[in-house]
Amino acid sequence: MLDPRPFHILSYGTLLGVQLYQSFVSGIIAFRVLPRPQFASLQAKTFPTYFAIQTALPLVVALTASRSGQPLGVFGLLEPENKFKILLPLATAFVTGLINLTVLRPLTVNTMRERKHQETRDGKKSYDPAPHSKEMVALNKKFGRLHGASSLINMVTIGVTVYYGVVLSKKLA
Repeated sequence: MLDPRPFHILSYGTLLGVQLYQSFVSGIIAFRVLPRPQFASLQAKTFPTYFAIQTALPLVVALTASRSGQPLGVFGLLEPENKFKILLPLATAFVTGLINLTVLRPLTVNTMRERKHQETRDGKKSYDPAPHSKEMVALNKKFGRLHGASSLINMVTIGVTVYYGVVLSKKLA
């Protein structure tokens, strides 16, 4: 049988690395240097892949969890000593990634599309200085709530991923 440990470490490292890079390096740099329309286009192309990775890799990490090189399997993940240290953080990472991928991202994209149409009607960009039409104010508020929820969920995902890394590091010594 193939030893799952290298796959486990590599998939965990990839998950954490992608999360930290997208959240704290690439997204911030892109926001600072790109004009807003280009930044929005970049994020629109990046986020589907990012959220898909953030959803899929916790499953890979869970499926490659092992004890002495022997895969735990689903029933091993359900054992009492593994529920809170392995299953809960990885299940949380999976669910939060899935929420961003399938719920919040589509809602945010639709809101951005609505703002584009409203910009055409108003003759003014959503990010131009006030005053804005009441429709644009409402759309900006909706976008802010969705973006905030997505960011919060992303931080929860990173938090549980780091927590799992601490658990994993204690097994390496």
